[in-house]
Amino acid sequence: MSNPNDRLSYEEKKELPDSVFGLPERREYPMPDAAHVRAAEAYFRYCPEELKPRLARTILERASEFGVDVESPAVLHYAQK
Repeated sequence: MSNPNDRLSYEEKKELPDSVFGLPERREYPMPDAAHVRAAEAYFRYCPEELKPRLARTILERASEFGVDVESPAVLHYAQK
């Protein structure tokens, strides 16, 4: 999956604006770049069920900003809800 060196440190994550998070109110699923969009897609299954539609739409929005092709059938399905 993702390279451990791509992980954001606590300090780096703390400095990110809420707007780059898939779930801003929880500051979860940070997507400041293409690598993290792919990571959010990979970890999508761990998202609470009731938040999946919103996270899926945010993943697709951020993916389009960074030119990432979202291939996860689950993300694509939930984005339609």
